[in-house]
Amino acid sequence: MQVTDKRRAMAITPLLRLGFRPFFLFGVVLAALVIPLWVVAWLGGASFPAPQAGWLAWHRHELVFGFAGAIISGFLLTAVQTWTGQASISGRPLGLLAVLWLLGRLSWWLPSAEVLLALNVLFLLAVAAVMARLLWAVRQQRNYPIVAVLLLLTAADTLTLLGVLQHNDAWQHQGSLAAVWLVVAMMTLIGGRVIPFFTQRGLLRTTAVQPWPWLDWSLLLGSVVAGVLAGLGWFSMPSVMAGVLLMLLGIGHAVRLYRWFDRGLLGVPLLWSLHLAYTWLVIGCVALALWHWGAPITASQALHALTVGSVGGLILAMLARVSLGHTGRPLTLPKGFAVAFVLLNLAALARVVGVSFAYQPALWMAALCWSLAFAQYLYCYGPMLCRTRVDGHPG
Repeated sequence: MQVTDKRRAMAITPLLRLGFRPFFLFGVVLAALVIPLWVVAWLGGASFPAPQAGWLAWHRHELVFGFAGAIISGFLLTAVQTWTGQASISGRPLGLLAVLWLLGRLSWWLPSAEVLLALNVLFLLAVAAVMARLLWAVRQQRNYPIVAVLLLLTAADTLTLLGVLQHNDAWQHQGSLAAVWLVVAMMTLIGGRVIPFFTQRGLLRTTAVQPWPWLDWSLLLGSVVAGVLAGLGWFSMPSVMAGVLLMLLGIGHAVRLYRWFDRGLLGVPLLWSLHLAYTWLVIGCVALALWHWGAPITASQALHALTVGSVGGLILAMLARVSLGHTGRPLTLPKGFAVAFVLLNLAALARVVGVSFAYQPALWMAALCWSLAFAQYLYCYGPMLCRTRVDGHPG
């Protein structure tokens, strides 16, 4: 039976053997293209047709639901196989799911907002359904919150695209902002497990940092609450209580980061990239709290500390490590790839700090650094995703 199963798995084209392969590849292609396109459109230089509801609606949606949604889906559909011992989707079902994601991206240029909504919501529901089926099969309650966050993310996408359908900018803003906090919730849950683990393994430490479950659950719940409140519109205007919640989240994440720190990680790009991305999460939470309290910082700058520095940074760091492990390679970065981590963080600095001094040049700098970082991933890792594992195992 095992020989037969392996032969069937090896007969599948490598790109469709596990979820990380198509979704990491397609998600990064999207990331590399959409930011320069957005900057060109934002500064009035786009000469091609605009997507439904305009470029701002498209930008809000695609970087969260399109890019982050693809990477999260690829990671979860791969990790769930390890967590449960159950085979995840591959082959034709995985291919159909990837096509559904691609159609969701193209649907922005279709005349029907109903089709746009249906394709995007159906994709997230399908990912949630696969995760729920595999987790339920072994009653793995520890990971049930992942399905809950995916369903909330689906609700946020529904709100965003109903805003497109109804020409309601407030709904679009609330839905996309809710999605940012739900992605943060996913980062809180998954990052809280893998960052200390990867740090311990990468530095060959014999003792692990013991988790504080009360802190882990508080941060997860706080992020989900932030997402729900954002969806209800309570984060759109400055609020003292919103600032309190966000400051508490920032302090909690800072405590986590301090507990995980080991001086040895400073010399290991696969590790410092993870910790630096998590540092941007602290900065983003604190900066948004200060904005709610009336500090002289724009909400856009604070929000981009989360989206560019933390979400983008953690995704790139995770992609670099996970892609090596799941293609059977040693956990050694391709030559020169650490430059991609530097570029990503320069993009965050330009978008968060640089815009205060030279707005348009800083936007271009951020776009260029962001795209070059993900283009380097495509150059170094793209062939790995499209080829069979080097150790001969399926997957």
